[in-house]
Amino acid sequence: MPQLAPINWLFLFIMFWLTILVSAAMLWWSYKVEFYLDNKTKKMARTNINSLKSWRW
Repeated sequence: MPQLAPINWLFLFIMFWLTILVSAAMLWWSYKVEFYLDNKTKKMARTNINSLKSWRW
């Protein structure tokens, strides 16, 4: 197996962690709980969490 130059190892390291961070951010964003201002009570109310789930596993 050929050896990789140090710059290639650095590139692979950065690409690996960038992929992990982007995947984690997408999962967090898809399950984030949304809040809105309820006009009747003038308080913050939570939206229905079941309607926010985009992945139904």
